[in-house]
Amino acid sequence: MNWNTASTFTPIGLALREQPARKVVRTLGDAAYILIKHWPYNDGEEYVGAVKACVDAISGRIAPEQFREALLRAADEAGISTLSLVHQ
Repeated sequence: MNWNTASTFTPIGLALREQPARKVVRTLGDAAYILIKHWPYNDGEEYVGAVKACVDAISGRIAPEQFREALLRAADEAGISTLSLVHQ
């Protein structure tokens, strides 16, 4: 399982509403936590798809990059601003 290991997808910055600071998704573990604890709502079609994709990526059934795309679609659906970050 690839729960909290460094992921192979480009990190994503999220500007979640009603959060004092932006969140950065660097690992699949980060993503799971944010999707469960900080997502503004949990009934959107893209949100459900992102949760499923996260589980699939953690289990190794899909590539982390495929999950990243699902997370970006869910953020767009929820009106969350995103920023691709670059590793240094």
